[in-house]
Amino acid sequence: MNKYFAESLGTCILVLIGCGSAVLAGSHIGFTGVSLAFGFALLFLAYWLGPISGCHLNPAVTLSLAFSKKISTCDVAPYIMAQIIGGVIGGFILWQIAQGSADFSLESGFACNGFAEHSPGNYSMVSCLIAEIAMTTILLLVVLGTTAKDFSANAIGLCVGATLTVIHLVSIPVTNTSVNLARSIGVAAIHGGWALEQLWLFALAQLIAVILAVGIFCVLGKK
Repeated sequence: MNKYFAESLGTCILVLIGCGSAVLAGSHIGFTGVSLAFGFALLFLAYWLGPISGCHLNPAVTLSLAFSKKISTCDVAPYIMAQIIGGVIGGFILWQIAQGSADFSLESGFACNGFAEHSPGNYSMVSCLIAEIAMTTILLLVVLGTTAKDFSANAIGLCVGATLTVIHLVSIPVTNTSVNLARSIGVAAIHGGWALEQLWLFALAQLIAVILAVGIFCVLGKK
C-alpha cells in the first residue's frame, strides 16, 4: 500500500503548495510565483516519492504510462483514486487555512480551473480546451521521455518540475492551469458550483492529451 499512500500524500502536498500559493499569496507573488511554486513542489516530490510510487500525482500521467505499458494496468484505478483523495484533502486543508483571513471568500475562485467568464483572462471555452490539450500533451511527452532507458534518473525531477513551471507561466491566464484532474477536483470539490460544473472540459482535454501523447511517443519509437 506504500505506493498508493505516496500518491495520495504527494497529490495533497502538490495541491496545498501549488494552489495554496495562489490562494494565500497570489496577490504578492503573481503568476510567476505561482508557476514556480507548482514547479518546485513537483521537483522535490519527484525525488522524494519517485522511488516509492513513480510520483505520478496526476491521472493523465498514470493513464499515459499504462497505455505505453510502463506500469501495470492493475495500478491504474488505485493510483487515480489515491490521487483524487489526496487532492481533495489538500484542498480541504487549504480551505481551513484560508478561512483564517477575514478577507477570504470562496467566490474569489479558490484557484479553481474554469473557462469563459471563469477564465482569468476571459478566454473562450474552445481556447481553454485547446490550451489544456496542448499543455497536458507537452507535460505527458516529457514524463514519457523521462521513462526512456537512456534518460538519467538524476535529472527526472528537474525536468518535470521545470516543464510544469513553464506550462503554468503560459496557461494560468487562460484556465488557471489544470493539466491534472486531481488538482482540479481537489479545489473544485471545496468550491462547488461552477467549478464542479466545468470539470468536464478538463477531463476531456486530458483524456485527449493522453491519446495524443502516447501516439506521438509511439511514432517517435521511444522505449
